[in-house]
Formats: sequence, C-alpha cells, structure tokens
Amino acid sequence: MGSMAANRGQGGIQQLLAAEQEAQHIVNAAKSAKMARLKQAKEEAEKEIAEYRAQMEREFQRKLAESSGDSGANVKRLEKETEAKICKLKEDAARISQDVVAMVLKHVTTVKN
Repeated sequence: MGSMAANRGQGGIQQLLAAEQEAQHIVNAAKSAKMARLKQAKEEAEKEIAEYRAQMEREFQRKLAESSGDSGANVKRLEKETEAKICKLKEDAARISQDVVAMVLKHVTTVKN
C-alpha cells in the first residue's frame, strides 16, 4: 500500500512539472506575441511619421513655390505702381513749371514804381 501512495505522489509531481512546463510555454508565447506586436506598432508609427513628414514637406514646397511666385507678381506690381507715380510726377512738374514760368514772367515784367 505504501508503494501505491508513493506512485500517486510521484504521478502528482509529474503532473505539476508538466503543468509548470505548459505554463512556461504559454508565458513565452505571450511574450513573443507581445514583442511582435510592439515591433509592428513601432513600424506602423515610423511609417505614419514618414508619411506625415513627406506631407509637411510637400505643403512647405507648395507654399514656397506660391510665395516665390508672389514675389515675382509683387515685383511686377511695384514696377507698374512706380512707373505710374513717375508719370504723374512728370505731368505735375510739366503743369506746375508752366505756372511758375508765367508767375516769374509776370513779376519780372511788372513795373513797380
């Protein structure tokens, strides 16, 4: 009878060892799955960052192209405005210079006693 109890005890230990080994396999599989998921998440995040960076770069280049195009338009607009101001000044000068000449002639030719 004592040997039967010993066998049962030995069998119980074997079951415990087998259960412990199985638990270790489950834990290892879970760790591997977690590491794989973390790696996948990191790769997805890096891909999203690269896409975002590329999008920001495209946006920056587009704005740069627009603003440099604008500077060309601004130069043209300023040239036109400057040309118009110069013409106006020349017209004003021509009109005023006639008045000035008439005024000077009047004073020069007016005889004062």
